[in-house]
This record gives sequence, structure tokens and C-alpha cells, in this order.
Amino acid sequence: MSKASPSSKSDYRYFVPITTRWKDNDIYGHVNNVTYYAYFDTIANQYLIEKGGLNIHSDPTVGFVVNSGCNYYAPIAFPDRLEGGLKVNRLGNSSVEYGIAIFKDGEEQAVADGHFVHVFVDKASNKSVPIPGNIKQALEALLVESN
Repeated sequence: MSKASPSSKSDYRYFVPITTRWKDNDIYGHVNNVTYYAYFDTIANQYLIEKGGLNIHSDPTVGFVVNSGCNYYAPIAFPDRLEGGLKVNRLGNSSVEYGIAIFKDGEEQAVADGHFVHVFVDKASNKSVPIPGNIKQALEALLVESN
């Protein structure tokens, strides 16, 4: 069940433009719900690469998504221009819960918002490890006060 009201841009700390694609539309003429999760993943990983210095090809540590959820408020469709907002809801030793939202370009209320949890693991062993220092520092910059 969706929460009562969408989040607003002021709730988020980092933004990235998102270009919808023709193939994002489903048979009903709007962006399919599963596509939002691809947007979420892109937003978080772009931040980790740009601000946390994550090298997806050679770093020994990777983040695995272990939990996610999304609330939908308004439909979007190609060729809408969007912005993704990112914040950190909780930051632990080896995991992070992101808060993520999708906004139509220029609008203050989210068309969808949600969360997902990354657990950082060693690529070779698939065992959880502490979040690397450079990434943890970048995530701390997005940490919001819990309500």
C-alpha cells in the first residue's frame, strides 16, 4: 500500500537527470513499474561512482541489493524528462539504506519514491565486509535525520 503523500525535492541531497526511453513505456502507455527500480539502481550507483570513487570493474567490494520498495503517485511516460533524488536513510557498518525518488523535471513532488538496501560484500567470497572508507564518507554526506 502506498504511503499517504509523495516526498518532496527538499528531502533529498543529490540529483541526477534521467532520460526516459521509448522502451520504458508499457502496453498501457506509461513507464512500467519495474523500470523505476532500474532508475533507482542507476541513481545510487552513479553517486557511488562519481562521489564515492567506486570502480565497478576493479574494486574488490560490491554492493548487493537485499531489500527494496517503491510507492507510485503519478504516471510518467516517454518522452518525460526526470530527475532522480538520493539520500541515505540509514548507514551501518556494511550496509546502507537509500531513500530514492523520481521527479518530473521542474516539479517538487515525487511521482514515485522508495528505498533500497545495499550490503557491501567481497566479490571473491560474497561475504559482507565493512563499507570502504571512501564510499562511507560519500554516503555520510547524504545521511538525513530520521523522523
